Amino acid sequence: MVDVLLTHSYHLHYDRKQVRKMQPYSPLGTLYAAAVLKQRGFSVALFDSMLDDPGQAFPLQLDRHRPKVVAIYEDNFNFLTKMCLTRMREAAYEMIDAAKSLGSKVVINGSDASDHCREYLDRGADFVLLGEAEETLLELVESLIRNGGGSTRGIRGLVRRAAHGGSPIRTPQRPLIRNLDELPLPARELIDMEKYRRAWKDAHGFFSLNLVASRGCPYRCNWCAKPIYGDSFHARSPESVALEMLELRERFGADHLWFADDLFGINPRWVADFADHAERHRAAVPFKMQSRADLMTPETTAALARAGCAEVWMGVESGSQKILDAMQKGLRVEMVARARESLRENGIRACYFLQFGYPGETWRDIEETIQMVRETRPDDLGISVSYPLPGTKFHERVREQLGEKTNWVDSQDLSMMFKGAYTSEFYRALHDALHGEVASWSSPGTWKFDLRDSSQASLEGVAGIQEMWLRVEDLERTCRNSDATLLPVLADALVRT
Repeated sequence: MVDVLLTHSYHLHYDRKQVRKMQPYSPLGTLYAAAVLKQRGFSVALFDSMLDDPGQAFPLQLDRHRPKVVAIYEDNFNFLTKMCLTRMREAAYEMIDAAKSLGSKVVINGSDASDHCREYLDRGADFVLLGEAEETLLELVESLIRNGGGSTRGIRGLVRRAAHGGSPIRTPQRPLIRNLDELPLPARELIDMEKYRRAWKDAHGFFSLNLVASRGCPYRCNWCAKPIYGDSFHARSPESVALEMLELRERFGADHLWFADDLFGINPRWVADFADHAERHRAAVPFKMQSRADLMTPETTAALARAGCAEVWMGVESGSQKILDAMQKGLRVEMVARARESLRENGIRACYFLQFGYPGETWRDIEETIQMVRETRPDDLGISVSYPLPGTKFHERVREQLGEKTNWVDSQDLSMMFKGAYTSEFYRALHDALHGEVASWSSPGTWKFDLRDSSQASLEGVAGIQEMWLRVEDLERTCRNSDATLLPVLADALVRT
């Protein structure tokens, strides 16, 4: 018997797109929570549902460990969990059912649970942990196990069921951890590292691991949900990050790293210090990360190159200044070209996240985005449609347009869930055509760590791409000529506000 069995609900094989990409990363947030509990002396086990089917393997783990507490603690550093995919919610519900049948207390934390506390509690969870939850989980486990199930009323940052079916009871918000260096390193010893290594080696020929240097993002794009860290931003010390890079290479054999931070490189001085420590400790490992175009200055990109950066994913979103302003992105379109050139000069791949379908976007705005991509020629793209998540200004604006479907099934869904200018079919065709064109610019295998979507590998040359663009234009004309798909007047008003 163990005190706590930790798990999470994201299962790679429930997500068609991610199966094709086959870039699995261990549940970093879950491993941080496990490390905190272990540090305090609790016995801990992990069921990692990234590669093991929770519907089949989880009941076996419950029977093996007989845990007093089951913590479905989502990896809040995995952007896929922030999308609140319905198939993963179903997986969480199934694990709650299995844990309750054994008599375990069930604790849950994550973006979806934060947005739908009552639903998870009604399904059987005993507690929902809100926000940054390592310390909340620790206090709760101490109360449930060491204090004989004592009162939880004084524990900040949790929601529990009320007696007689009343509204859930929330305790006061817990302050965020300011000194991240006080946290132990993730308990990577709990995962089956060889299973991850085989998946990466078989699919890509190298092995990649994840880590984080910071938590949160201070920018306030109005479509971005932040149920865990809000608008805060706290960074670890540069040297601690460099030393963890070294450990991942020397102890676990990582050939490549993924910084899973919401935003990396916000402070130029921090980046320069990080590069200095990476050089001093000879810790540099090729890595990719997420940032903003306006942060990719010549000084920062040069420092990133010294630290081993091989690829930067920038939240570009649109090539239309009108749309960027409507999103409250705080970015000028011309900054994208400067960032792309700065990264190129330092030998770093420049990749863009784009989203189409934001309220007020017209065919002209889409054309401006396509033109920006063609002029700046990024190395890769991640394309989505605007996705309304609770807690955002964007969600409030389109809430009355939402139907029964309020979340995607998986990350390939690309369904429009509010009234946009065009249909889901149009945006999916646009996704395929633009992806295909960018993929055609470089030959496969020209870069050791080529992480492009393998779904593009079957493209049959220029003719195939031209055919996809003809389909996009045909769908655009169809939508434009149909009153049922015209952009509502409301959208124009939203852009003006």
